[in-house]
Amino acid sequence: MKRTQLYNQGFLWAVLGTILFSTKAILIKLCFKTTNIDASSLLMLRMLFSLPLYAAAMWYFFANQQLKKVKASTYFAACLIGLLGYYMSSLFDFIGLQYVSASIERIILFIYPTLAVLLNLLIFKVAITKKQWIAILITYLGIGLAYWGELNQIPDTKMFFFGTWMILLCAVTFAFYLVGAGKMIPKIGAPQFTSLSMLAASIGIFIHYFVTHQQGLAYIVELPILHSSSIWYVIALAIIGTVIPSFLMSGGMKRIGSNDLAIITSIGPVSTLFQARWILNEPFSWEQILGTVFVLLGVLLVKKVGATKTNPDYPNYPSPKG
Repeated sequence: MKRTQLYNQGFLWAVLGTILFSTKAILIKLCFKTTNIDASSLLMLRMLFSLPLYAAAMWYFFANQQLKKVKASTYFAACLIGLLGYYMSSLFDFIGLQYVSASIERIILFIYPTLAVLLNLLIFKVAITKKQWIAILITYLGIGLAYWGELNQIPDTKMFFFGTWMILLCAVTFAFYLVGAGKMIPKIGAPQFTSLSMLAASIGIFIHYFVTHQQGLAYIVELPILHSSSIWYVIALAIIGTVIPSFLMSGGMKRIGSNDLAIITSIGPVSTLFQARWILNEPFSWEQILGTVFVLLGVLLVKKVGATKTNPDYPNYPSPKG
């Protein structure tokens, strides 16, 4: 397969994965709105429903000998990346969503593409091209406009800024996950890394839950959300908002690199804004519309640049002429 075909495939996977991931905030807000559940309990249920699918994937890779033979330290590093980037970032995200709207959450969260690109530059010396800088500028101008429009409609409260701070921490920790994933995937494979890191994150989430709640399995079974129609939100959160997009994103990263993936996923706020308006009836302003246009322009520029260059995470991929 030619380099341009590989890139286009990865681009489509990244876009679809981003859109599915953007449903997460909507589903979480619906759970908070319809049931009286705390952030850590909802996070635990999300991973509880996701865990069997990731475990099945790992079993499949093991049974078919699709786990690459690498040092144990490499697998350990993948687990640490999962703990930092998915356990910690998800925890911060769920806490923050108790105090900010889905639209604000997604806009704040998407400072992580810039963070990931800068981390790649500072840690792994992955160069940022001029056109990538332009794409970042256009994209974040759009995000800034959308954020400003949303902020003008929300009262200035202490808990709102606390929620904002939590989402910022989520963005920072997820940026480390994105950069680390870009270096682990070539070593152990995209779906293998996703399954392993998410299993490690799930264990961290379960330990956190039992330590903070000091309750047994019987308490989980009695959670009211499991005995209401809202359980479908949790199931959708686990499968549509977690498992499927996580594999799409890792597969996309394999083909286009973590830098371009980070910028492409900036369409997430756009997707969330429309979903929040349609499903949650959150306000929609002209700043958000204009910001949407800028974000889309930035993403399209990334696609144009990325299809004609070598993936820094997969230097052995064929050139456009191959």
